[in-house]
Amino acid sequence: MAIIGLPKQVRAQAIASIQRYFEENLPEPIGELPAGLLLSFFLEEIGPVVYNQAIADAQARMQQRVTDLNGDLYADEFQYWPRADAKRKNRR
Repeated sequence: MAIIGLPKQVRAQAIASIQRYFEENLPEPIGELPAGLLLSFFLEEIGPVVYNQAIADAQARMQQRVTDLNGDLYADEFQYWPRADAKRKNRR
């Protein structure tokens, strides 16, 4: 799998977020270049783990939905006469 890429604007927002995190939570700030390198590392090293888990979650959800199709969409067959008979009984 290729390295997870981000659109330019999203990458810039992610770098700004990393910089803010460093400023608010760590003793030393991080510059734009080091934050970009850190982001690239995370995308290459940890991104596939998150991506693969998201795919597994989506597959499990889709499988659940497919399994539920029979219960959700099942239509009783040959119901005209039983319904007609029930209507006749109710009229009497």
